[in-house]
Amino acid sequence: MSTLTHIDASGAAAMVDVSAKDVTQRTAVAEGRVVMLPETVALIRAGDAKKGDVLGVARVAGIMAAKRTHELIPLCHPLLLTKVSVDLALDDALPGVTVTATVRVSGQTGVEMEALTAVSVACLTIYDMVKAADRGMRIEGVRLLQKDGGKSGSWRAGD
Repeated sequence: MSTLTHIDASGAAAMVDVSAKDVTQRTAVAEGRVVMLPETVALIRAGDAKKGDVLGVARVAGIMAAKRTHELIPLCHPLLLTKVSVDLALDDALPGVTVTATVRVSGQTGVEMEALTAVSVACLTIYDMVKAADRGMRIEGVRLLQKDGGKSGSWRAGD
């Protein structure tokens, strides 16, 4: 295991200096799930949630969250993101919603935290919008699926 990069020589938390890193195309993909009752999936599918378009609002919330990651997670760099997409899929077999976020930047540091933040906030938004119908929902499986770019190259979950 490599050394922790957010700890300085004295053991204090520190933002990593990325100024010597090359600017490269960097991409990260993350996913998460909101598990709910089948009736709640049907409510979302029918567009009958009292708070409105659950998937549309969750998509926008995830995109906004990715753009604000540096304000939420200490020591993250503010980045000029070039792409953020949040895809939401209703899944009757789960039952629930699978959320996938893809984030891209041309920069000196990766976007894994931005992708994970997008998924997390989209899942929380889904929960918030239908909690009146199903307080027993679970947010689970939030994880990085893949990252590309930078000195370390590509990584895929399960590799």
